[in-house]
Amino acid sequence: MSDTIIRPDIKRPLNVRWLLKMAWRDSRRNRARLALFISSIILGIAALVAINSFSDNLRTDIDNQAKSLIGADLVIAANKEIEPKMQQLLDSIGTGGERSDEVRFVSMVLFEASGGTRLVQVRALEEGGFPYYGAIETEPKSASQTFRKEGRQALVDQTLLLQYDTKPGDSIKIGNQTFEIAGALHKIPGQSAMTATIAPAVYIPRRYLEETGLLQRGSRISYYHYYKLPENTDPDKLVKKLEPRLEEAGFGFDTIESRKESTGKSYEDLARFLALVGFVALLLGCVGVASAVHVYIREKLPTIGVLRCLGMSGKQAFLVYLFQVMAMGLIGSIAGAVLGSLIQLYLPELFKSFLPVDVTIAVSWSAIFQGIAIGLVVAVLFALLPLLTIRNISPLITLRAGIEHVSKRADKLRWGVYILIFAFIFLFSYFQLGSWLRALAFSGGVLVAFMVLALIARLMMWIVKRFFPVSWGYVWRQSLANLYRPNNQTLLLTVSIGLGTALIATLFLMQRILLSEVAFAGSENQPNLVLFDIQSAQKEEVTEFTKEQGLPILQSVPVVTMRVEEIKGLTAADVRKDTTLGIPDWTFTREYRVTYRDSLIESEKSVAGEWQGEVKNTDVPVPISIEEKYAERLKVGIGDTLVFNVQGAMVPTVVANLREVEWNRVQTNFLVLFPKGVLEEAPQFHVLMTRTETDEQAAQFQQSLVRMFPNVSAIDLGLILETLDDILGKISFVIRFMALFSISTGLLVLIGSINNSKYQRVQESVLLRTLGASRKQILSINAFEYLLLGALAAGTGVILAVGASWALAVFSFEVPFIPDLSPLLPVFLGITVLTVFIGMLNSRSILNRPPLEVLRREA
Repeated sequence: MSDTIIRPDIKRPLNVRWLLKMAWRDSRRNRARLALFISSIILGIAALVAINSFSDNLRTDIDNQAKSLIGADLVIAANKEIEPKMQQLLDSIGTGGERSDEVRFVSMVLFEASGGTRLVQVRALEEGGFPYYGAIETEPKSASQTFRKEGRQALVDQTLLLQYDTKPGDSIKIGNQTFEIAGALHKIPGQSAMTATIAPAVYIPRRYLEETGLLQRGSRISYYHYYKLPENTDPDKLVKKLEPRLEEAGFGFDTIESRKESTGKSYEDLARFLALVGFVALLLGCVGVASAVHVYIREKLPTIGVLRCLGMSGKQAFLVYLFQVMAMGLIGSIAGAVLGSLIQLYLPELFKSFLPVDVTIAVSWSAIFQGIAIGLVVAVLFALLPLLTIRNISPLITLRAGIEHVSKRADKLRWGVYILIFAFIFLFSYFQLGSWLRALAFSGGVLVAFMVLALIARLMMWIVKRFFPVSWGYVWRQSLANLYRPNNQTLLLTVSIGLGTALIATLFLMQRILLSEVAFAGSENQPNLVLFDIQSAQKEEVTEFTKEQGLPILQSVPVVTMRVEEIKGLTAADVRKDTTLGIPDWTFTREYRVTYRDSLIESEKSVAGEWQGEVKNTDVPVPISIEEKYAERLKVGIGDTLVFNVQGAMVPTVVANLREVEWNRVQTNFLVLFPKGVLEEAPQFHVLMTRTETDEQAAQFQQSLVRMFPNVSAIDLGLILETLDDILGKISFVIRFMALFSISTGLLVLIGSINNSKYQRVQESVLLRTLGASRKQILSINAFEYLLLGALAAGTGVILAVGASWALAVFSFEVPFIPDLSPLLPVFLGITVLTVFIGMLNSRSILNRPPLEVLRREA
């Protein structure tokens, strides 16, 4: 016999090729199970690659189609009539190029073929070359040009024509004038389907605008000027040079580059949010990988012990299984990247309602390689936690099998892995959100969610173990004991399924909460029809007409338009010179619509100062009330002074009161409130609020209103509610689509963990059958265990969803948290039933075979 002694602890050089060969050979009997591990991360990678590929393609298309987003080189907008001095400036900008002007306002229109009425955005466009880039797409195609040249013709949004059973050739009445519908409007430069839903457009030739009689004093009208500049003129340099004068005049401006930047940023923010949802799915899958690797390594303890006895070091054994995990992560990431590239084919259709450009489909190699790298790194990081124990496995495990041969000393490397995992999550979220603070909030939120779910699982295990119901029947005792016995699944299932459930449940809750905030139209005794642009001379007539139609007058208020000239003695020029003052520039350029009355209404509550409802002496500054949050933005408080320009008359005021306003109430709420005795003689229009009981009554009233008072517009709050419901439905569908990746990943983790439990519990089930337990008893034990696990996981997710919804409602959306819990019951029951179903499906292979056959196969 040789005197050579094998020393496992002797340091030997690493033979990577041999270690790879060992990893390959060792995996041969377990590749089916490794494939299940791989599936846990595929969907997360697919979500990331799909969203990032779509984002890359969208960015490219926005760059390529940037000119069609704006339709011109430069757009200048104003919300007041142009003064002669500013008109000279606008004329000088267009020297050497082309210019088209447009007037926009909202108004009621009457579809004469069907008798229907609708509030639309009227866009009066003069003859010219606009759009200079892109096209106003119509049916027939020629209508986009002929409507400006061939008499009183209009282009009407396609959805409106369908809704009111109208077609080209029919007539539409706008104000006092009737227009022939020249064509159906399909697309406007820079407008998405969502924008068209909110504000459907009707184009008319500008030369007929005066004849409509809709340009009333006090009406909200916007003026747009489109420029096609000479080729040697840089629009961005031009507006930078003119910016002080444009801001002083209260003009807004937009160039191709600024529109491209703002549009790209808006959709990048959406893509980043959805990428974070996909990343949560990936993290969820990695939890499954870590659990699966933990079980896999425990089953490999005897094999590792034999390898250690044959001279393999702990480091070499660790690398053998690390290579297996890396291969698993790489294969799963590649599969996920391929699936994500296929999913992105569907995303343009999913997002088409939100997009102002046509998105082309192309393979984004950067997104694919990024997804593969992220999947590999995060899978290895999570798998390192159970893999690190391999280094400390003793060769003696071959003689005395047991977990005592795995060192229980604190492993500093584990803390290093925890830090690396958190750092990776933080860095990923930072690159997605672009903010250290937001990245920290997201990373902390993920950490808190995992910790809460884990703590609840641990608490449940402790409660069951501590207060074990010994008087219960045998089947129940066995099922409950499985929740805390060695190799239990309680922690894994609670975290994985709970997080997926929380995502879906939070979405449902927030959708209901937000809808309840806007569901005012159906509330009893609340207004659902608002009439505005009522001129002072028409006020009594409109009021009497409304009463004659059998409708109540719920509120009637005057509205005065004004601007701010000074804040605390500071003018716009002072604020622009000293940016440390913190007063926004737009404070001096926006138009304020205010009212006057002698008392506060139900939606208002005084929070500081005293409200004086009427003044007699107008020689001193007028005491006014300002909404508290708006006062914070203006940096003003009680006692501060403001000077308002009311149609050319300067009115000094002092802040005497601050109000809290419930903006979700159906009231005419205002930022600034004047007392009586000041504005009665100022140019003004009136708003009247009433209520109709049926859609037919509302339609009939609006038809009669438009015929008698063409300049008066009506807002049907029921229609707004339907529009908001449609918009929220589309948005929630997109989010649900992404959340589906998380819940599907959770289900894959569920299948994998239950499949692992089959290997863990097989000997226990065989022993029970050998001792005389019936097939029905074992089936009942498994069913009750999975019922408890599913209920615990789904219940924990629902509890977390309620907490998350409360935080979002109170801190993000600032709305009262009044949850509708009805959607949570189907979510809870569905997840629970699915858990039981999958668990029982996996148990059949054990119960359908004799005990001896199962033992031999496991051996």
